[in-house]
Amino acid sequence: MRYFPQLRSPNFQEMSAYVIVEVTIHDQKEYEEYKKLTPASITAYGGKFVVRGAQTECLEGNWNPERIVVLEFPTVERAKEWYNSKEYTTAKKIRHANATSKMIVVEGFEPSW
Repeated sequence: MRYFPQLRSPNFQEMSAYVIVEVTIHDQKEYEEYKKLTPASITAYGGKFVVRGAQTECLEGNWNPERIVVLEFPTVERAKEWYNSKEYTTAKKIRHANATSKMIVVEGFEPSW
């Protein structure tokens, strides 16, 4: 993503960002440790859980993820700082060892009307 802060109006407000994660767990017992470690790291970067492993229902196509997590952060920058932080490093290693994941960050939408 490209940002041009010099083009922002004086009334500009940063938009929330969402980290969306699809997870397939291979070792549930070990993954529980990841679930214990992650919340504090998210909170440290101003983030919060919006969805944390709730049941999903496919409305189109054949997408049936085992686990979906959605995190909200104040900005894309803060989300990336969290992902690359030392606070998240240990948890991330546990997730990588015990699950397969797809993760994206997306900027939220702020209507102008």
